[in-house]
Amino acid sequence: MPIDSGDTTWILISSAMVMLMTPGVALNLRRADGLLTGNMLQFGKQFIGVAAVWVFAFGGTWVLAKLVDVTVGLRVSGLEETVGLDISQHGERAYGGVLR
Repeated sequence: MPIDSGDTTWILISSAMVMLMTPGVALNLRRADGLLTGNMLQFGKQFIGVAAVWVFAFGGTWVLAKLVDVTVGLRVSGLEETVGLDISQHGERAYGGVLR
């Protein structure tokens, strides 16, 4: 899991737990309670939102990967893997030929 998606997920879920980011709390316009004070509804809404974004991102990535696989392929041949992609794809030896 990429770092940024993990961070974003934690921020969205933890803010529903504490509700520090709710507009109007600082001005006492309304009372905002998070999961820690018993408001499961807000936590549930944000959890569903995070899950929806994860499903959308996974689905979109899967569709694009399948499209690339059908058109140009995602893998190189076994021989190219053995020789190394630096030689087979770029025509040059990586690391100046130091490693063999």
